[in-house]
Amino acid sequence: MPPMRRRDLLQRSASALLATTLVSTGRSALADTAGHAGIDLVRLGVQRADEGLLLSYEVRFDLPEDIESALSKGIAVVFEAQASLMRDRWYWMDQARATASRRWRLAFQPLTRKWRLSFDGLSRSYNRLPDALDALRRTNSWRISDLVLPKDDADHYVTFSFKLDTDELPRPLQIGLGGQPDWNLAVQRRVAIPAGH
Repeated sequence: MPPMRRRDLLQRSASALLATTLVSTGRSALADTAGHAGIDLVRLGVQRADEGLLLSYEVRFDLPEDIESALSKGIAVVFEAQASLMRDRWYWMDQARATASRRWRLAFQPLTRKWRLSFDGLSRSYNRLPDALDALRRTNSWRISDLVLPKDDADHYVTFSFKLDTDELPRPLQIGLGGQPDWNLAVQRRVAIPAGH
C-alpha cells in the first residue's frame, strides 16, 4: 500500500476527530440535519441619535446537538455580528462608508462546570448554556456609524449579518465541516435608515 499524502492524512484525521466529537449524540458525522431550523432574525432596526446611527437586533436560534457536544468537549465557538453603512451607487458597486463588528467567544469550563462568554476583552460566567446564549442573541443601541446627513438618506442603507464563525474553530475540525449544515448558523439582512428631521 503506497504511503498516504499529507492532505489525505489531514482529511482522515479531521473526519475521525469530528466523528469522535459527534459519537455521544448517536449520529454519524454525515448525519442528515434537514430538520434543523437554523437561525431567525426576529428584530432589526436602525435609529438616529446624537451620537450616531444605532442598531438594535435580536436573533433566535438553538444550538444543534453537534455544536453543543463540541462545546462540552472543550472546543470554544465564536459568534460574530457585523453591520455596515452602505452608500448606494448606480454607476458602480455600493460603497461601504462604515463597518462595525462584535464578537463573542463561548466556551465550557469543565473544572467549574460553568459556561464562559467573552466579549470585548471582558468575560462572564454562566451556570446554564441558555443564559450564556441569551446574552449574545440580542443587542440594543449599538453605535455603528456617525450620523448620516439628512440629504444623504436616500442613498444609504445598513447591511447586518450574524453568524457562527467556523474560521475560529480548530483547523482539523474546519476540514470536516464541508457537508455539515448544523454548523452553518448565519443570517443576513438589509435595513433602511429612518428619514431625518
